[in-house]
This record gives sequence, C-alpha cells and structure tokens, in this order.
Amino acid sequence: MPRGDKSSYTDKQKRQAEHIEESEKKEGRGAKAAGRIAWATVNKQDGGGKKKATKKVAKKKSTAKKTAKKATRKSAKKAAKKSTRKVAKKKTTKKSTRKTTAKKAPAKRTTKKAASKKAAKKSTGKRTAKKTTKKAAAKK
Repeated sequence: MPRGDKSSYTDKQKRQAEHIEESEKKEGRGAKAAGRIAWATVNKQDGGGKKKATKKVAKKKSTAKKTAKKATRKSAKKAAKKSTRKVAKKKTTKKSTRKTTAKKAPAKRTTKKAASKKAAKKSTGKRTAKKTTKKAAAKK
C-alpha cells in the first residue's frame, strides 16, 4: 500500500475527513493543509484505518501478537517475582533496623536520666559543702 492510500479507511472515516477538510478551508487554510489536518484528526480519533485486513495477513499478525503477548507476560511475571522478593527483603531489613533503634532509644534515655541525676547530686553536694564552710566561717 503506497503512502497516502486511503483504502484502509471506512466510508464513515472518509466522510469525517471530508467534513473536517471543508471546515478547515472555511477558516482560511489551504487545500493541502486542510487535507493534512483532516486526516490527522481522523487518525487521532480512530487510530488509523478501520477496515479489516485480508485473512492471510490477519492470521500472521495474530500469531505474532500472541507470541509477543506471551513473551511480555513471562517477562512481567519474572519482574513481578523479583520485585516482590526485593520488597520482602526491604521490609525485613526495615523491621530489623526499627527494632534495633527502638531498643537503643530507651537505653539512651536512661543514660541521660542517670547523668542528669548524677549532676543534680553533685550540685547539691557542692551546695551543702558551701553551706558548711559558710557556717564554720560564721562561727569563727
């Protein structure tokens, strides 16, 4: 089929293209530009010519499509299996890291609390020492 052959289009598609071409000419476009726009619009709406091909060609295409579909299904299944494995691994690693961080967090809190208690004891110890020295100095 040579370029520009419209034999694969249905009568309805041809009528649509004619109508679009007429409206484009009314808007001031040239004959070539109007025709190009008309057929581009029909192709965009319908995806090209809609007439069915001959049976021989259709059979060849259908077998090619079937093998292509099978290949894509197989590759899709393999990809899905790999992705689920990766997701499962990621989830387990995330859970393990969460558990370790959750366990470590309270330990840090307790050390902070213990450190603050020690500091408080030291400061109270210093205060009492200062008070005793002041009292001793006052007695003298």
